[in-house]
Amino acid sequence: MTSHVTRPGPLGRVKWASMRALLKSAGRLSKGVRIGYRYGFDSGTMLDYVYVDKAHGAAGIGVLIDRVFLNAVGWRAIRARRALLLATLDEEIHRRGRNVFVLDVAGGPGRYLQQLIAGHPEGRVRVECRDLSEAGLRQGELLAQAKGLGADAITYEVGDALDPKPPSSGAPDVIVVSGLYELLLDEEVIRASMERLRGLLAPGGTMVFTTQTRHPQLDFIAHVLPNREGKLWEMECRSVERAEEWARAAGFGEVESAMETVGLFAVTTAKG
Repeated sequence: MTSHVTRPGPLGRVKWASMRALLKSAGRLSKGVRIGYRYGFDSGTMLDYVYVDKAHGAAGIGVLIDRVFLNAVGWRAIRARRALLLATLDEEIHRRGRNVFVLDVAGGPGRYLQQLIAGHPEGRVRVECRDLSEAGLRQGELLAQAKGLGADAITYEVGDALDPKPPSSGAPDVIVVSGLYELLLDEEVIRASMERLRGLLAPGGTMVFTTQTRHPQLDFIAHVLPNREGKLWEMECRSVERAEEWARAAGFGEVESAMETVGLFAVTTAKG
């Protein structure tokens, strides 16, 4: 599979322009497509809608378009990634045998984090969810309130994942970086991020991060779908081996990875 975006020729530019026009018109009958255009197809709000996986749209055709949209291979892989991420974090929490503080540096609404908390005895897991999108954080806060999760269980804060500040409540046992590194085209930025995050961890802490190894719709995404900045959403696919090398270079010792069931993403645990 292609790991880099292909630059189109004249016919390709016409094709992608036509697809953008179609998605902006008929595609907006789909609620998911409307969310993508409002917040960015790479946003936490978009991913939260994908996680719920319930089709909505204008009239019957809109629901049908939304179902096709939600069934795209990339979204199916992201739901599989979430399942693997949850299983990995559950294992990490059980391994520690005590209360655990989890920091997600780019968690959006953090729906999966609330699911993680609910899967353990009260007080066992404490989470700080950060993101640059205030809309996504507010959405998460409302969802947490509806589920009866207070600030002792999960808090939401605006924060830059690439310039992370130490949490005021102490060093985290686990730091999560999910769905971020595949959005970054500069590898040196990723390396620097891993080094900074390792410095925030408590002694014996673990970083859990995701890597996109391939994507059959890489060109479609890069030439049709806008990201949260309103620019076309370009991603880079990388090997698991390269991502693991970056983690080791950042000072992590034991580094292990697993692939989700669709086969587009890896989840890696890197122990300090």
